[in-house]
Amino acid sequence: MQRPHKAYPVELAQFHSADYVEFLHRITPSTEHLFPNELAKYNLGEDCPVFENLFEFCQIYAGGTIDAAHRLNNELCDIAINWAGGLHHAKKCEASGFCYINDLVLGILELLKHHARVLYIDIDVHHGDGVEEAFYFTNRVMTVSFHKYGDMFFPGTGDVKEIGEREGKFYAINVPLKDGIDDNSFTRLFKTIISKVVETYLPGAIVLQCGADSLAGDRLGCFNLSIDGHAECVRFVKKFNLPLLITGGGGYTKENVARCWAFETGVLLDMELPNEIPENDYIKFFEPDYSLKIPGGHIENLNSKSYLGTIKMNVLENLRYIQHAPSVQMQEVPPDFYLPDFDEDEQNPDERMDQHTQDKQIQRDDEYYDGDNDNDHNMEDM
Repeated sequence: MQRPHKAYPVELAQFHSADYVEFLHRITPSTEHLFPNELAKYNLGEDCPVFENLFEFCQIYAGGTIDAAHRLNNELCDIAINWAGGLHHAKKCEASGFCYINDLVLGILELLKHHARVLYIDIDVHHGDGVEEAFYFTNRVMTVSFHKYGDMFFPGTGDVKEIGEREGKFYAINVPLKDGIDDNSFTRLFKTIISKVVETYLPGAIVLQCGADSLAGDRLGCFNLSIDGHAECVRFVKKFNLPLLITGGGGYTKENVARCWAFETGVLLDMELPNEIPENDYIKFFEPDYSLKIPGGHIENLNSKSYLGTIKMNVLENLRYIQHAPSVQMQEVPPDFYLPDFDEDEQNPDERMDQHTQDKQIQRDDEYYDGDNDNDHNMEDM
């Protein structure tokens, strides 16, 4: 396990506008009343509130996804996980759906330095609109989102007809679902579509957003997925043996989010975890049965076989328009902003590191501002 660096403003501005990043950097709960116009412009407030240390929060989760991409690019690992990431709604110039910085887009941009094509897959109950929008006009990223659609459900986008434009036409895939989809229907559709996508698109790397609000019993969700069903999607993607970046995402029944991502970490490590949760500081949240897995739900499944068949047919038909994977002439790879420097072979995975040891694994906040060769000293001025 590695503690990520805090992403610098210039890194966040690889996708987001510099003025938006700068505003996030300086806004605080005590000053937000002074900037009503900017709050409206950047969609802050409502479901994207300003809170203490907001910018540091963004730096940490975005830094985790950027570092994960760096490690994959440098072949330091095959699978990199950032459960704190996956904030897929954030747009270039505004926040959305409690997403402020789109770490997924930043991670994909890093992966594109080494890979001609990157596949993005999203199993959050909400449409991955921010990631789709970022790459809607390019064929170098294919986005595939499985989500609830209709009934004014947030964010209101993700119809099967949204397929990309210009060079990106047919490279955005949306699988709009109705309430109550169960493990069997979801995983069968997922495997059929993702198999064909990988076969057709031939990605060099995959990013998988594992939002846990698609689980049964989520406070904002409306699906019937068990943890086994959700994790089966993760297990299936892992089998392609491609560089894989895993993130979290939504999830509003917190004890089930913890269960899901713990179980899926086990899946990614080829470890079978016992169903009984061991004693820990948070054990009371898992009363009364203290079990790791949760079963599927009992909401009526409104996804008929004919409806799912039509969706599948539309998606597969669109994939036929991609005759072959797009070729990209790779330029000289630009340098990474940051690459952690430590020997993970010396780490004992069963030992929890103390804070001092963790701090040694990241750069101090002032280290980038020393020396004649520093190119980052004006970074804060963005």
